[in-house]
Amino acid sequence: MIIEPRMRGFICLTAHPDGAAASVKNQIEYIKSKGTINGAKKVLVIGASTGFGLASRITSAFGSNASTIGVFFEKPPVEGKTASPGWYNSAAFETEAHAAGLYAKSVNGDAFSKEIKQQTIDLIKADLGQVDLVIYSLASPVRQHPETGVLHRSVLKPIGGVYTNKTVDFHTGKVSEISIQPAQDGDIENTVAVMGGEDWAMWIDALKAENLLAEGAQTVAYSYIGPALTEAVYRKGTIGRAKDHLEATAFEITDSLKDIHGKAYVSVNKALVTQASSAIPVIPLYISLLYKIMKAEGVHEGTIEQIQRLYAERLYTGGEVPVDEKGRIRIDDWEMRDDIQQKVAALWEQATTENLAELGDLEGYRDDFYNLFGFGLNGVDYKAEANELVNVESISE
Repeated sequence: MIIEPRMRGFICLTAHPDGAAASVKNQIEYIKSKGTINGAKKVLVIGASTGFGLASRITSAFGSNASTIGVFFEKPPVEGKTASPGWYNSAAFETEAHAAGLYAKSVNGDAFSKEIKQQTIDLIKADLGQVDLVIYSLASPVRQHPETGVLHRSVLKPIGGVYTNKTVDFHTGKVSEISIQPAQDGDIENTVAVMGGEDWAMWIDALKAENLLAEGAQTVAYSYIGPALTEAVYRKGTIGRAKDHLEATAFEITDSLKDIHGKAYVSVNKALVTQASSAIPVIPLYISLLYKIMKAEGVHEGTIEQIQRLYAERLYTGGEVPVDEKGRIRIDDWEMRDDIQQKVAALWEQATTENLAELGDLEGYRDDFYNLFGFGLNGVDYKAEANELVNVESISE
């Protein structure tokens, strides 16, 4: 079938398998170009199919020659209907990993559930014995609690008052004002239940109980802080409470891993175009302005560049992992530079529908968005017939 992007609001309903393959290959080539990282050799990535999780799997495999198991919840294709983008990403990754002689297997299902945890445990036992790195990179709006059965839904809301600021429709370039109502009863608790650290701790507890964590094993979860511009709706809002919980959980996990000299970290990453961030009011405008400035300064990074730097310059230097005063790894350091943030704040005040194309990098934002779904990649013939029925080689369902 000929596959074109079909949009519904901030979501693309189609994905292109050849484009996904090109994107994965580009990321692999970048990692290989940066040289070997003396990192973990047996890696579990929970949330492995898109964004930072996919970049972590690629960096582990092609930077450190690691065996990887990826856990994700993606929709396979059916005839005449494409898979979700993460499915095609994972298919492409496994094809490339197997061609390079690397172990790579995947588990598709709800990572919050006991069943998927058990399936993953069984696979590690059978094939790897133990893992020495666990990346936790889940991004889901809902979680069915495995103990209570309650379905929790996260919300993006300010706490204590209405939040009003600029935003942009990145499809049209229209800058407008948006107001977001404050959190109501249960909103904070539900958001923490979905996006906080409870499930991360459950994974680590389950792996440790089965002796599947190697001596000195590390685990890393990903977070975001962001600028003063967005803090009312993000870091000081409901999602911020979940991120606070995630960061506190890192210390609890580290305590639980003391007997194997293990360590848990939260890495605070840069603002990037993801399926999740595209739906957050205010963030697309901030990112388009940020991109313009960081590209001009020569310090712009995508997900793969971020994770390569995290591995090579933070996690696996051979020395102590550098952290901030709250124990967090800061790989958002270039984004949060004072000079860059001052420039973003100044442009923010000026930004309108009429001048955004000049002040910001809306085109770069759109390109990155379409790339998430396998569209707009160089070297792909989008007018040609594509085979939507691509399998993930080792999928375990």
